[in-house]
Amino acid sequence: MTSVEARPVSTPAPPATAASSQRYRAVWRWHFYAGLFVAPVLLVLAVTGSIYLFKEPFEAWRYQDVRELAQPVAAPRPLSEQIAAAQRARPGAPVMSVIPPASPDRTTRVILQGADSGPFAQGVSVYVHPGTGEVVGQIDDAATFMRVVRTIHGELMAGTVGDRVVEVAACWALILVASGTYLWWTGRRTRSRASRSARGRLRRLHVLVGVGAGAVVVFLVMSGLPWSGVWGDGLQRVQERTGSTAPSAADFPSTSTPPLSGELSGNPDAKVPWAAERLPVPSSGGEHAGHGGGGGVLQPGALPVEAALAAAGPSVASCAECDVKVLLPDGPTGVYTVVAEPRRDPSDGRTLHVDQYTGKVLTSYGWAEYGTVAKLVEQGIALHEGRRYGPANLAVMLAACLALVTLVVTGAMMWWKRRPRGRAGAPARPTDRRSAYGVIAVMAVLGLVFPLAGVTMAAVLLLDWLVLRRIPAVARFVG
Repeated sequence: MTSVEARPVSTPAPPATAASSQRYRAVWRWHFYAGLFVAPVLLVLAVTGSIYLFKEPFEAWRYQDVRELAQPVAAPRPLSEQIAAAQRARPGAPVMSVIPPASPDRTTRVILQGADSGPFAQGVSVYVHPGTGEVVGQIDDAATFMRVVRTIHGELMAGTVGDRVVEVAACWALILVASGTYLWWTGRRTRSRASRSARGRLRRLHVLVGVGAGAVVVFLVMSGLPWSGVWGDGLQRVQERTGSTAPSAADFPSTSTPPLSGELSGNPDAKVPWAAERLPVPSSGGEHAGHGGGGGVLQPGALPVEAALAAAGPSVASCAECDVKVLLPDGPTGVYTVVAEPRRDPSDGRTLHVDQYTGKVLTSYGWAEYGTVAKLVEQGIALHEGRRYGPANLAVMLAACLALVTLVVTGAMMWWKRRPRGRAGAPARPTDRRSAYGVIAVMAVLGLVFPLAGVTMAAVLLLDWLVLRRIPAVARFVG
């Protein structure tokens, strides 16, 4: 449970035995430190996460003027002409990907490189009328409202440093839930009278929300950690070493077994499943490797985009709720990459690499090729984003975000009401070293599982030992 509560003027009755009382004090002190350090970040994550859950309906409403057509188009122009029209609107901008219309009353979306370049840089979406080939409108994807919300949610608009701060807060949220549950379970019989007071009712709300939503909050955190820089990269390495991610090209039923190198993870419009981000990309002609999503200038003898879609069609047609994207070849050895991105069930997704000269499917991988861990991660991401089971899934994730907001706010209010005047009022340090060391041992295990949390734990222990115990004025202020 997220809390920033401090030692009250009259502390709640501790557990009966001296040993359990010492453990209680040790856990309470860690609970206090955790809440004090990460509660503001968790509040930002909960608020931005609850907003981002509504990304699809919001953007469907906000950009309907460029995405929807007044009349359906019976005979669309070739995609190559539509791509050329988009390029004329932004001369010199390389093509990142093309999203054909999902229905006759939708525009074609051509994503061109924007002001920023490099891994995960957002492009500019140019919407083209498929019947006339005219540009309907342009949207800078890096400046949309939901993109800003996602950037705050993922990295606090602070790049790599922000990503690490978010990961630390997420890991400490798990410790808050675990320590808060222990405090509730250990002292649940000693607070019946306190619950009748105003302060007691506030605590009761905090406890009820924490116990009731704790499991969902833990899931929310765990399903979001694969996106993090340190823990997420570590999980992908574990998958690779254990063979529980997507397979090698030799396992595919349709492959020309070309030399493999390069990855799709640097292309934000590939939208390949998380588990397959590091899969190698084959090459057209089988001589050199090339990424999908290049400059958008097709080589002499290369097939048009429609041919790549036709080659991939039988594999992606089975997904009724998929957004199909095409990444153009990058140079003479690049490949067409066709991605069927499911809006709900991750098992419907598929990614194909198509030779730009022959139209041959070089690799085709989907759900059947993923390992167990990879499948769990993909399902977790779909649930985390509130899209796996439609409105019911969205409602549960929204409730979890609101519960997290409630826990942070009530925890801060309890701390403010109960702290001694002019002091932070941290819970008293346990006097029994064995109890303290036992709690530290458990925290150390958690620190090994979540490395960034472990680093901050060590920093807190050093601060406690080098500063709080040696400078009386600081010790009195902290409590």
